[in-house]
Amino acid sequence: MFQEKLKELVKGKTLTEQEAAELMDEIMEGKADPCQIAAFLSLLSMRGETVDELTGCVRSMRAHAKPIRYDKELLDIVGTGGDGTATFNISTASAILLSGLGVNVAKHGNRSVSSTSGAADVLEALRIPIQSTPEQAASLLDRAHMCFLFAPLYHASMKYAIAPRKALGFRTIFNMLGPLTNPAGAERQLLGVYSKEAAEAYANAIVKLGTRRSLVVTGDDGMDELTIAGRTEAYLIEDHKIKSFSLVPEDVGLSAGRLEEIQVENPEESAVMIEAIFSGDTQNRTAVNAVLLNAGAGLYVAGRTDSIAEGVHEANQAVDDGRALKQLNLLRAQAKEVSHV
Repeated sequence: MFQEKLKELVKGKTLTEQEAAELMDEIMEGKADPCQIAAFLSLLSMRGETVDELTGCVRSMRAHAKPIRYDKELLDIVGTGGDGTATFNISTASAILLSGLGVNVAKHGNRSVSSTSGAADVLEALRIPIQSTPEQAASLLDRAHMCFLFAPLYHASMKYAIAPRKALGFRTIFNMLGPLTNPAGAERQLLGVYSKEAAEAYANAIVKLGTRRSLVVTGDDGMDELTIAGRTEAYLIEDHKIKSFSLVPEDVGLSAGRLEEIQVENPEESAVMIEAIFSGDTQNRTAVNAVLLNAGAGLYVAGRTDSIAEGVHEANQAVDDGRALKQLNLLRAQAKEVSHV
């Protein structure tokens, strides 16, 4: 079947939701060889994934994931990666800040495949353990309002795609699937993608998949976050409807900056930048504002504030009064304690 569908894709055909799910099932179950997987990923990437293809692949990956049971509402804040901007880990920093404000964050992520620093890479550089069982993850949520769900532990079937992804070295549908396949089933999501076209596909896929409230964002500069360096296009998905809007940092009380001011070369540089932000160092105001912008949006998605601007104000207070740094240290201590239980 896989070979036949590849032939159809070469001819320019698209997959139905069911066909996409079946091909992903073959990948997840080790039935497709690495060359077929690489061809599949390349063909979709060159053409651009359709909403049905994205939705079908998400359903398959969710079905193969190790689930986490948690009875309180959860937020995930995550980007697709692969945006090529080499910025520090803004969504990870924002997740830590949000958890310090009492939002239960189940952050799903991985090591870097197509970016300078993945979420797992920077958390390790911050001395926060990344590996946990579902039970440990639930305990961390109770203790510190945040857990990190290291994708390889919860999506073991992904192992069959690791080699082809690394060999290709460019963004594929798997970058898009990660944020939509949170093992804890987070129903509030702040999801960053790398283009307006991908954001629109995401929004329409989320309508099909269901959500409590999700905000899909993409920067005009290609950032897979709300960008501090220009205009962000956003799609709010709630009640099976999509509402689109755009904003610039000044709309929510922040000054814009330059992308070069928040770029890093490795996870260690990213960790240093995050620690400086939480320690109240305002020397790099653009880095601080990038986190406040995204954390503010996270508070809005979580239903804690009525607007992103209000969320930015609350996030700023948490940095100023030391709650952000206190939360970073709490996560270090609790994650280590739980990992040794």
